[in-house]
Amino acid sequence: MKFKDYYETLGVPRAATQDEIKRAYRKLARKYHPDVSKLADAESRFKELGEAYAVLKDPEKRTAYDQMGSEWKPGQDFQPPPGWDAGFEFSGGEFSGGGSGADHSDFFEALFGRQGGQRPHRPEQGQRQGQDHHAKVLIDLADAYQGAQRSISLRMPMLDAQGRVTTQDRKLDVSIPKGIRAGQHLRLSGQGGPGLGGGAAGDLYLEIAFNPDPLFRVDGRDVFLDLPLAPWEAALGTEVTAPTPAGPVQLTIPPGSAANRQLRLKARGIPGAPPGDLYVVLSIALPPADSDAARVAYQAMALAFDFNPRIHLNG
Repeated sequence: MKFKDYYETLGVPRAATQDEIKRAYRKLARKYHPDVSKLADAESRFKELGEAYAVLKDPEKRTAYDQMGSEWKPGQDFQPPPGWDAGFEFSGGEFSGGGSGADHSDFFEALFGRQGGQRPHRPEQGQRQGQDHHAKVLIDLADAYQGAQRSISLRMPMLDAQGRVTTQDRKLDVSIPKGIRAGQHLRLSGQGGPGLGGGAAGDLYLEIAFNPDPLFRVDGRDVFLDLPLAPWEAALGTEVTAPTPAGPVQLTIPPGSAANRQLRLKARGIPGAPPGDLYVVLSIALPPADSDAARVAYQAMALAFDFNPRIHLNG
């Protein structure tokens, strides 16, 4: 997937005001509209303009897009970094899409999803409840095992007096319940948008995601650990100490264990009803042949074993 510089597409600087973005889009849209332009690439250019404008006209999408920085170049290979959209507080129902039925690029859909992000319309007059707000927050896997009290920082996109996008920051103390999974939501009552005419404030919904962990992978409530073994440990069996998010455990490695074998530790995944499991995935780590003694040892193994790891390739 290739990175798209939406500012370059519209020919505006990154510090452009919302009015400057609107004027640039209207000017280029007239130039490349397929019903007007005779250029061969008019239709594709018109779609690119519409996609760029769908992001940059929306302060929330624009703030999230700007989070990735300006070091990316158009056409450069790109994947959204993990948790790229964490910490942004946004209003409305979903932070996704650019309009029902819109035909957007893979780049756009990787960031904002496929569905049209249509926010509900509410009458402006009289008493009404404030809008619900949403944000994604990152927690450590250990928090899901034990529960935790955490202070989180959120950034709410808004326009300043000059029409430029800025953010308003706030901190909240949040209770992380034991057993929460990625994708679940925490509801903070009254922490959303303010009500009008004496109406109640909306709620804030926090979508939970996990920080990348150097040891563990998560699938639902199940947790996976890659455990390297020396060849003799896998062949002969052994006892090892293996880490888990709840603390180290003693693990018996059966003799003759092959690479990619999974050892299941029942109910040692994320707590719940029922709890998940923890799977230890075995791998074989080869000692380096970086000394005369090590090379002699490998030569002795070659003589000691009548073993061809490629015999299955010979039919």
